[in-house]
Amino acid sequence: MRKIRFVDGEFYHIYNRGVDKRNIFLDGFDYSRFIQGLDEFNSIKPIGSIFENSFRKPQLGNQVAKLVDVVCFCLNKNHYHLILRQRMENGISKFMGRVGTGFAQFFNLKNKRNGVLFQGPFKAKHVNSNEYLLHLSVYVNLNNQVHKINGQNNFKSSWKEYVVGEKGLCSHKNIILDQFKNKKEYEEFAKSSLKDMVERKKISKEMESLLME
Repeated sequence: MRKIRFVDGEFYHIYNRGVDKRNIFLDGFDYSRFIQGLDEFNSIKPIGSIFENSFRKPQLGNQVAKLVDVVCFCLNKNHYHLILRQRMENGISKFMGRVGTGFAQFFNLKNKRNGVLFQGPFKAKHVNSNEYLLHLSVYVNLNNQVHKINGQNNFKSSWKEYVVGEKGLCSHKNIILDQFKNKKEYEEFAKSSLKDMVERKKISKEMESLLME
């Protein structure tokens, strides 16, 4: 049983990685399929599978009642990060259960494998302050730069939705952006916050190295 309790209207950092640190996104189609799951499984009314849902008439606009608000996301080759706000009781648990199960079934079928794909249940941390939320949005949107991941095919995030204005999954990005004068100011904040994160990570690794000597 989880120690953390999900509360409606609160923000949470949700993350997980592949079992044994294995890659869970092997190509561009895998990234697209996971993002599609984040979109289609975010419905109070169960949709079954994405395949089944493809035969239904599309809903108009944003009329589908949602389980969560997706604030931002990133997908690395072997793990993912999300910031979610719960909209209804058990919304996050239902949403992530559907997303995880759906993607694992797709991945195993596509790659002719069996067994679990993720390293246990998804992990969750309560975002307990606005300052934490702002810096966490940077950590998620620019996670490739935090971990020095190179290549567009090794990473997908909502960064361009924030700074370029691309339409996508994060219909609630203004929770973050409305706290800045414009997108450029958020971008400058993100670069400054990222610099601090990278420096702290470097110091942490140096300390770990010293302790191992």
